[in-house]
Amino acid sequence: MSRKRIIIVTLGVMLSLFMASMESTVIATAMPTIIGQLGGLEHYSWVFAAFMLASTATVPLYGKLSDLFGRRRLYLFAMGLFLLGSALSGLANNMTQLIIFRAIQGLGAGGIQPLAFIMIGEMFSLQQRARMQGLFSGVWGVSSIIGPLLGGFLVDQLSWRWVFYVNVIPGLLAATLVALAWRDQVQHHETPVLDYAGAGLLTAGVVTLLFGLMELGTPGSWALISLAAVLFAVLLWVERRAVDPLLPLNLFRDRLFSVAVVHGLLAGWAMFGSTSFIPLFVQSVLGTSATQAGVTITPMLLGWVTASIIGARLMLKVGYWRLGLIGMTSLSLGTFLMSQASVTVSQTLLMVFVALMGIGMGLSIPSLLIAVQSSVERRHLGAATATVQFSRTIGGTLGVSVMGAALALRLTSGLRAAGQDVSIIQQLLNPAPGSQLAIAESARLAMANS
Repeated sequence: MSRKRIIIVTLGVMLSLFMASMESTVIATAMPTIIGQLGGLEHYSWVFAAFMLASTATVPLYGKLSDLFGRRRLYLFAMGLFLLGSALSGLANNMTQLIIFRAIQGLGAGGIQPLAFIMIGEMFSLQQRARMQGLFSGVWGVSSIIGPLLGGFLVDQLSWRWVFYVNVIPGLLAATLVALAWRDQVQHHETPVLDYAGAGLLTAGVVTLLFGLMELGTPGSWALISLAAVLFAVLLWVERRAVDPLLPLNLFRDRLFSVAVVHGLLAGWAMFGSTSFIPLFVQSVLGTSATQAGVTITPMLLGWVTASIIGARLMLKVGYWRLGLIGMTSLSLGTFLMSQASVTVSQTLLMVFVALMGIGMGLSIPSLLIAVQSSVERRHLGAATATVQFSRTIGGTLGVSVMGAALALRLTSGLRAAGQDVSIIQQLLNPAPGSQLAIAESARLAMANS
């Protein structure tokens, strides 16, 4: 591929990765306004979970499908789904529509990131690839930081619908650049073995578990969770016998790998849970604007990017494990302090708490991932890396679901205990223009204690 084509494809892939990364954070500051207009607080977490579930379930599949159909075709298919979901989400008239359209958006986003790194691998040599991975990691960091701020700005100045419309023109540009410049370099004559059974069982298990967690407190919730456990048990049985398993179970014999997977689950839980629900707390309890809510969670993302850069320089001197332990300690401390926040907490203090969480993730996540990559056999490098990243995304999906269910249950019971009508939640999220957050103090306390 010529240098000119490489530059064009790199710009297109980088732009699409920027949008897909930003989409996971840009909506957080818009959600209180969306709930205020569309209603459906009980479905709050599903707007996040639908996107993450769809993107998570498809990540392991896009790589093998691109071997069969070509990188260009799969990339354009993923971008098409992402842009279709974005446009439809902006047109949503109720929460059910928004959740469905966010799932479509997630199906596309699930292909953008893995295909971006696959295409980098084919375009660049090993040394160039290392530099490009760093550049693309910087793109992820910048997009994650801009996301909450852009979301708050669009909500305050235009409409929450522009949080989704903003993807369309850049997305079309990115797709056009890749479509014109990318040429699949390798022709595969053998059909790759695709683990359909594993993919189906994994998706069914995660969806069933998610439904069960979202319905916690209802009669059928534990039946769904039990069914999910059965599906996961069958998945383990199938993966042990698969020719090319979606989840290579033999890697879990490595203690370091197992620790990294568990850490990925917990770190994803903390990150996505915080970016999803802290803006709701800040706007509803502290009475700030959507822009201010975005400012509140920005220190987490700044802390993550800064700690990642510093950690990369210290890793060989300090050691993977020690740096990872420091990061896990900072993450645990920030999470604990955040859980103690009450109605009297200041916005500045919240920013300190989330900064500690971001620093912790920035130190621990790269350290443990590199430790895993250094410990496994080269033939398992891709599978090990993908599984650790997959665990972080699954942790985020489960975290948002559990925290959303807990919020709905505790907020509703808190309002009822205070003698308030649950419908007062709408006033909490969408106060009258020009007014202060003039709602019952009991509603704010119920939200703070949830």
